[in-house]
Amino acid sequence: MYLAIRSDNPLAELLLVDNQGVTVANFQWQADRTLARDIVGRIDELLAGNYDQLTGVIVYAGPGSFTGLRIGIATANALVAAKKIAIVGVSGQDWVADGVERLNNGDNDRIVMPNYGAAPHITNPKK
Repeated sequence: MYLAIRSDNPLAELLLVDNQGVTVANFQWQADRTLARDIVGRIDELLAGNYDQLTGVIVYAGPGSFTGLRIGIATANALVAAKKIAIVGVSGQDWVADGVERLNNGDNDRIVMPNYGAAPHITNPKK
């Protein structure tokens, strides 16, 4: 079973898909500024605490919100490090199908880095 995570916009999305790409369960919620607080609990709810069924993670790598991508991808990277399973970062409209294909082909990015789509807007410190 694969977990798919998309957190690039305020409507966060989690999916459980089998190795054929069939969605077994999904959950969307209006995360807005509560994504960091809620994402791990939502994953636990979706998996019903049964993490042993996970064999890979698909994470939407961007482009999108700096903070949303950072939180979702950091959560995915931590989960795969703890479980010692594969992870792939994907983009585009067919991100879940592309991720399933990559995992089925044995791909493993090990660590996914976000693609923000532009340089971050960092405020210069005030003197």
